[in-house]
Amino acid sequence: MRISIAHSTVYRYEPPANGAVQVLRLTPRNHDSQYVARWRIDVSPDAQLAMREDAFGNITHVFSAARPLPEIRVDVDGEVETQDGNGVVRGTAERFPQSLFLRDTDLTRADAAIRALAEEIGTANGCIPLDSLHALMRRLHDEIAYDTALTNTPMSAAEAFALKRGVCRDLTHAFIAVARCLGIPARYVAGYLQLADGITEQEAGHAWAEAFVPDLGWVGFDPANAICQTDAYVRVAVGLDSLGAAPVRGARYGISAESLEVAIKVGQ
Repeated sequence: MRISIAHSTVYRYEPPANGAVQVLRLTPRNHDSQYVARWRIDVSPDAQLAMREDAFGNITHVFSAARPLPEIRVDVDGEVETQDGNGVVRGTAERFPQSLFLRDTDLTRADAAIRALAEEIGTANGCIPLDSLHALMRRLHDEIAYDTALTNTPMSAAEAFALKRGVCRDLTHAFIAVARCLGIPARYVAGYLQLADGITEQEAGHAWAEAFVPDLGWVGFDPANAICQTDAYVRVAVGLDSLGAAPVRGARYGISAESLEVAIKVGQ
């Protein structure tokens, strides 16, 4: 599948910020099921983008501006060729052993309720990793309602599971937390999803999880849609949680109030 992506992010500051530093994780890498045919990032005001790799092998671009900024605009435009790997993701940049992705973070730390869910799912599925992960994906999809009103309110796995509401980011945190309780390495993936209903305009990018399954490797699980990764997914960045894979993350100087506007189009 050939997927075209246009992603615009605008930060506005009132009064203008004194300056800013931003790290962009907005550039996908090639792997066995994904080939980047064309990709471009533009930043306004004009700033030199320093291309690097972070610790997880994500392609990053860093820019800084030390002058008054009424706004910062980041525009992405590109096309990616994808293939359906039946959920299995191979040929990715791997900088760490799988065991690193058993490490808890503040956003993925399990509480008593999540540990109880992990024990229930593991027992019901004979502690077979792949069966347990499929059951977990379906369970979270059924129990946590997708609520777009919570898009700008980051929640931990425990908070989302207790509230029983959230967006793809929050369901992914919950999935990762339970998987790690089961002793299964799991990580956060940020990217894009071509919707099956033909809708191209979206309010945000997409998020899902990858879990390491013996004899298969990394497998993508999307609890928000209760499916494994297909050729409709464009994988951009990975991390221990959403902060480590954030598309745009940085800081501004001064005491300005900040507003954010995001526009995304994903189509063929």
